[in-house]
Amino acid sequence: MAEITLNLESGRPLGTRPSGRLRTAGRIPGVVYGHGMAPIPVSMGARDLRTALTTEAGLNALLSLKIGKTTHLAIAKELQRHPVRQTVTHVDFQVVSRDEIVTAEVRIALVGESEAVHLAGGTVDQEMLSLQIKARPGEVPAVIEIDVSALEVGDSLRVSDLRLPEGVTTDTDLEAAVAIAHPPRIHELEAEAEAEPAETGVGGEQPAASDEG
Repeated sequence: MAEITLNLESGRPLGTRPSGRLRTAGRIPGVVYGHGMAPIPVSMGARDLRTALTTEAGLNALLSLKIGKTTHLAIAKELQRHPVRQTVTHVDFQVVSRDEIVTAEVRIALVGESEAVHLAGGTVDQEMLSLQIKARPGEVPAVIEIDVSALEVGDSLRVSDLRLPEGVTTDTDLEAAVAIAHPPRIHELEAEAEAEPAETGVGGEQPAASDEG
């Protein structure tokens, strides 16, 4: 994974109001920390940050942070967003080394289409959208793909079916479902109806037979 250079300015004033003024001026407040160093309050251009984190690597991009004459290798560890606009309001950068193992959240993408499920009128539902993995900073994949084209109705794909790149591991339960091929909804409703108990009277007793007739 190629490094992306991001220029930061240090020495920003702390507090809610100064941070608000920075955002109004088109800059995002943040902090750089890790490897025993004292946290460094920083700011960066909102457009520069957006450019750095919208490459193929996404939020897992390996960043070369330039603060004055100093450069730090880092990853964006946490982004805070506006609750309505969803724009980034603050970012934490974690300094890393090339050989250490970091934890990252990687998107899972379903590829292909199951003809068998399609012809049966069923659906393939993605149960897991991302996977928490461990890898060296430069080996974090941009996305993990899994092929669903061989699925039959009732089949499922699990974490154990994911093909992780070399050097990438996960602690997620290997039996956790990633995708499930469901039958048509009408079949599910019929199965639920068949599973319902017979009508009962008060207290769970069967209705008494009528003496009429």
